Amino acid sequence: MCGIWGIFGYEKDSVQHCDCTFYNIRHRGPDAWRIQFDNKIKNACIGFVRLSIVDSVYGMQPMILHAYPHLTLICNGELYNFKTLGEKRKFNYETKCDVEVITQLYGQTGSIEETVKHLDGVFSFALVDTVKRKLYLARDPYGVRPLYTLETDSGVLGFSSEGKGLIEFGRKYMNGGKWKLKQFPPRSFRTYDLLDDGKVKLAETKEYYSIGDTPAFPLYVNPEDLNGDVLANIRTLLTAAVKKRLMAERRIGCLLSGGLDSSLIASLLVKLAKEVNLPYKIQSFSIGMGSSPDLVAARQVAKHLGTEHHEVIFTEDDVADCLDSVIRTLETFDITTIRASIGMYILSRYISNKTDTTVIMSGEGADELLQGYIYFRNAPSDEKAHEESLRLLKDIYLYDGQRADRTTAGHSLELRVPFLDLQFTSYILNLPIEMKRPVNGVEKHLLRTAFQDTGLIPDNILWRHKEAFSDGVASKKKSLFEILQEIAAKRIKPDSKSVLQEKYPHLPPRTTESLYYR
Repeated sequence: MCGIWGIFGYEKDSVQHCDCTFYNIRHRGPDAWRIQFDNKIKNACIGFVRLSIVDSVYGMQPMILHAYPHLTLICNGELYNFKTLGEKRKFNYETKCDVEVITQLYGQTGSIEETVKHLDGVFSFALVDTVKRKLYLARDPYGVRPLYTLETDSGVLGFSSEGKGLIEFGRKYMNGGKWKLKQFPPRSFRTYDLLDDGKVKLAETKEYYSIGDTPAFPLYVNPEDLNGDVLANIRTLLTAAVKKRLMAERRIGCLLSGGLDSSLIASLLVKLAKEVNLPYKIQSFSIGMGSSPDLVAARQVAKHLGTEHHEVIFTEDDVADCLDSVIRTLETFDITTIRASIGMYILSRYISNKTDTTVIMSGEGADELLQGYIYFRNAPSDEKAHEESLRLLKDIYLYDGQRADRTTAGHSLELRVPFLDLQFTSYILNLPIEMKRPVNGVEKHLLRTAFQDTGLIPDNILWRHKEAFSDGVASKKKSLFEILQEIAAKRIKPDSKSVLQEKYPHLPPRTTESLYYR
């Protein structure tokens, strides 16, 4: 997990920007940071904050290679096929850092499109070519790694891993000019012309990947090794998705709610860690209020797997104390996202403060991919269910993806999500659409059946019914959303509610809770 940041086309002293904007993403990379002004490009300033995961010695950015001195790269990502590509294309790597493959690919092909198509992993990056006078921005297919842009009508461009890295720049330095802060679209790259006067001009935006397509990069699992046994193929591909994500020089652990998705990932992680002889025991982490069902289920799974298990118990006071910090960290006022983020935020804080685990695996993406939400039971047809699954995957970066990234990165952790592996998702999405529907009211029946009789997790966990994360962590006495509604009611007085609501004519908040978040 790292953070990238840059301002192009702004003429005044860039040091001011760093003080009020770049510093706001330091939590993404506490190990090191660097600001760089490029003398070859007028009015260009880029910054990088680093959480060291791979190649702690030579992996610092901005990265400029001896072989390609005209290229400057900053990237927040993990690219799992960098060794395979290096061998196939005979790259002479100058570091052991996986993201170097971006510069090597672009330097060899001269094409940003060919470069991004061959990346197996998660990423957001900026690449500057001072010879062609181009700036390229790109983001991974599911938007697992975040990227924002500040766009203006005056030739100024800003980009950052989080919106808080740009918002104060827009407010303080655009002097009333028009500017917009937007999320950069997943599956896309953009090309900007770097003009002689120091301004920036958008040249092209292109989507390089369609969800469900077979990836263009060399596949981790040879398709010839798969067969007509769908259940075996699912096990093979999900196992491979976890295995490739073991790439790290820091300790790896897992979030464990006791639900199907996190339990499967935890079980595969423990199994593979033994096979590759990781020099430590896998730590698992669960959270809940006193009598929450998640704590009970996670405890059973941890015992079954033999992990070094950590439980975090939180209270209503803890929710009240952290709520404002959660909203700032998330950068959204979406009610469901905020509710689901409380537990993950508190748990991430614990992991960061109390353990040496830095890389975290979790089960995000399974519900969107495998029709795991309860309402899929009521889909009018297989086709409509499949369409809804695609919609959720396309938008995951706005909701569960954003929640998972911000709550972990906010505490300097790196999250990895095997269910969103491109080869795995492509295989699942191209199965006959009727195979993914709930069966007899049981969601993700296909996934459950694939791992039946493997002994990886207890049967009652394998077939445990779906619960929303915010429900699973709450106590039996009071739900989390009731607690949050009570907090909001205390903080917004009834006589001021109507006045406050008038401030938000766009998507007007209808409830006290939604008004408080806004």
